Amino acid sequence: MSDIINEFNAYRSKMNAEIMADNNKIIKRIFNLDTNAYAPGALDVKTKELLGLVASTVLRCDDCVKYHLESSYKAGLSKAEVVEALSIATLVGGTIVIPHLRRAYEFWDALENQE
Repeated sequence: MSDIINEFNAYRSKMNAEIMADNNKIIKRIFNLDTNAYAPGALDVKTKELLGLVASTVLRCDDCVKYHLESSYKAGLSKAEVVEALSIATLVGGTIVIPHLRRAYEFWDALENQE
C-alpha cells in the first residue's frame, strides 16, 4: 500500500484511539453520529460519500477529503464519478480549493495504484 495511504491511516487510527480512550461521552456520540450518517438510508452510500467529499473539499479539510476518497474508492466509485464531484466542489468553493484538489488527485492515484 502506498506510503501516503499508510501514513494517513496509521495516524488517523492512532489519534482516534487516543481520543476515544478519554471516554468523553460527547465526542463518542459525535463519532457514532458520523459513522451512522454514512450508512445506507434514503441515499445510498456512494451518494453520501460524494456529498461528504464535496463538503470536505469546500471546507478545505484535507484529512476529511482523504477519508472520503478512500471510502468512495472502497464503495466502488469510479475516478470519473469522483472527479465530477470534485469539479462541483471546486466550482462551489472557488479557486482556493485548488491546492486541496491537487492533493485529492494525488491520494486517489495512490488508492488506484495500491498493491
